[in-house]
Amino acid sequence: MTEPASNRTIAQASVETVDQARPERNRKPDWIRVKAPGSKGYGETRQLMRDLKLNTVCEEAACPNIGECWTKKHATVMILGDVCTRACAFCNVKTGMPRMVDASEPGHVGEAAAQMGLEHIVITSVDRDDLPDGGAGQFVKVIRALREQTPSTTIEILTPDFRNKMERAVAAIVEAGPDVYNHNLETVPRLYPTIRPGARYYASLRLLEQVKRLNPMIFTKSGIMLGLGEERLEVHQVMDDMRSAQIDFLTMGQYLQPTPKHTKVMEFVTPKAFDAYGAIARAKGFLQVASSPLTRSSYHAGEDFAQMKAAREAQLAKAAARTGAA
Repeated sequence: MTEPASNRTIAQASVETVDQARPERNRKPDWIRVKAPGSKGYGETRQLMRDLKLNTVCEEAACPNIGECWTKKHATVMILGDVCTRACAFCNVKTGMPRMVDASEPGHVGEAAAQMGLEHIVITSVDRDDLPDGGAGQFVKVIRALREQTPSTTIEILTPDFRNKMERAVAAIVEAGPDVYNHNLETVPRLYPTIRPGARYYASLRLLEQVKRLNPMIFTKSGIMLGLGEERLEVHQVMDDMRSAQIDFLTMGQYLQPTPKHTKVMEFVTPKAFDAYGAIARAKGFLQVASSPLTRSSYHAGEDFAQMKAAREAQLAKAAARTGAA
């Protein structure tokens, strides 16, 4: 028996309505896809983090490089809990009211670095707008614990913007003496109201400028995501702003939508385009540039730090040679 045309029309309309309600999924290109984690090293790193009750941005932010990094016993520790007081449109970390600060956390971070034999460690955190110092004191304690338990490990920190308490927070952390101070601008200024509504572009630049004013020998680092709808010339302007703030290291990676409720990917930027951006950034004078679809703030951070340090030494040697010749 043939279905009446009116019924077929209604059924077709129902399907179309469901399709419209269903969130669109951007199919990832081949250059974005990575193997699922499952190596022995991955399992050992995961277990160590569990045993020491440490959070990692690798898991909380659903980093695509987790399999590779954890296999190599590299992990980015996320201090101050796993609940953020902000709700950035790109970030997969939970939003809400965080728990009390864990007094044992700095010691556990030092223990993890020692057990993993880390030459370089990256420490980040959630935003803690609920704390009087924004969480800066915990960064200081972690740096001190690492210096005590594994003094040969170089330390890279990735901090929030410490909104309304920046100057005192940054001064305390700089005094503790990390080797690299990272704070990500994340995107171009035009997109801040939708992508990073709780932050201010120029406040983030001032934070990195302050680090250099307080201690010019601390390397500064910042990163942006591509694929959010930014224009090419806007990215170039961000590079210029970073160089004006004397930022040493720029990272650029592809934004990936963590869940359907987060900001959509507007474009999958090709590896060739990332290479072109990287070449422009190097020409603008950054000591180190990491630019690829899978680049993240702490991806290959140890190797990048060594290269950046060597680049600065070569730069200083060249300057000394010129002075001597004069």
